[in-house]
Amino acid sequence: MLRRLLVFLALVAAIALLVWWRTRPEPVPVVVGSVDRGRVERSVANTRAGTVNACRRAKLAPPSGGTIAALHVREGDRVLEGQVLLELWNEDTAAQARVAEKQARSAALRSEEVCGRVAVAERDAVRARKLHRDGLLPEDQLDRTASSAMTLRAACSAAQAEVRQSEANVDAVRATLTRTVLRAPFAGVVARITGELGEFTTPSPPGIPTPPVIDLIDDRCLYVAAPIDEVDVARVRVGQTAYISIDAIPGRRFPGRVRRVAPYVLDLEKQARTVDVEVEFANPDDSKALLAGYSADVEIILDVRENVLRVPTQALLEGKRVLLLTSSPGRLEERKVEVGVANWQFSEASSGLREGEKVVLSIERKGVAAGAHAVEGP
Repeated sequence: MLRRLLVFLALVAAIALLVWWRTRPEPVPVVVGSVDRGRVERSVANTRAGTVNACRRAKLAPPSGGTIAALHVREGDRVLEGQVLLELWNEDTAAQARVAEKQARSAALRSEEVCGRVAVAERDAVRARKLHRDGLLPEDQLDRTASSAMTLRAACSAAQAEVRQSEANVDAVRATLTRTVLRAPFAGVVARITGELGEFTTPSPPGIPTPPVIDLIDDRCLYVAAPIDEVDVARVRVGQTAYISIDAIPGRRFPGRVRRVAPYVLDLEKQARTVDVEVEFANPDDSKALLAGYSADVEIILDVRENVLRVPTQALLEGKRVLLLTSSPGRLEERKVEVGVANWQFSEASSGLREGEKVVLSIERKGVAAGAHAVEGP
């Protein structure tokens, strides 16, 4: 009888075990990361996308209005400093310059003639004085000779003044002529041209901005301007290490350093006031393959901890908690952690964790909670 009871109980236990096995919840697959030792940085980042800018950028237009007679460049062309980019119709001014140059030449010749006669007249005056002292020349002839020399000297001075006036007139006409020629103030690349041959262009009237004829960029020097929240910017200083991420080049961070912090706050958004911070590339060669106008992000390093116990920041829950995978397969265990220096990638675990423990990174998955059965998976 006892034997039959034991067999019955064993059969019931086996059935119960089979039912539990078939109805047991499947372990939740979780992605885990390891608690290890390494470098942790405290940093701040921009609140909105930053922009790659050129250190020098000029929106150029001729200083005077006129019809575009010659356009020597196209968009994308590289130009040298002083290279002619555009010319306005200037034949009338060029003609005036030629007339002014001929007038200046004529004035110079007249000056040479008059001043040449002065030398002869002054020598005659010297001889007349000598003859007058010897009693060989009357007083009235001496006066006429001396007066003639003085008159020619005054005429020479007037002729020389006329030469200077003519030369100044040439300079003035040439200056007017240069206002019809647009030259590159520095070497760079032509980013945009607004205007075609035969079109009329005018400089911007005061208070009324108009598109520049040529947008010139010096792309040999680039930097990133990014908005930093007003709360964070108080800890940012010129010279601090930073990292630059370019949206067009995913997966790569460029080393940089803070070169300027704007001395004012932008309130374009009333609830998110920011300060523009400029970050330059630590290695100028890194910017050679970049284009001005790229969107970019910056991460400015405020503090660094070396060889500290760290945990992936992705694993942190609200209240500075993490979920540990204690065995494989096993249950998830919740652990309180004290966090020190932290950034988006790693956080310093001051206490609460040991090196080598595995923390759950996929905390947003359904079923991931303390006490749940879990297995390491994709």
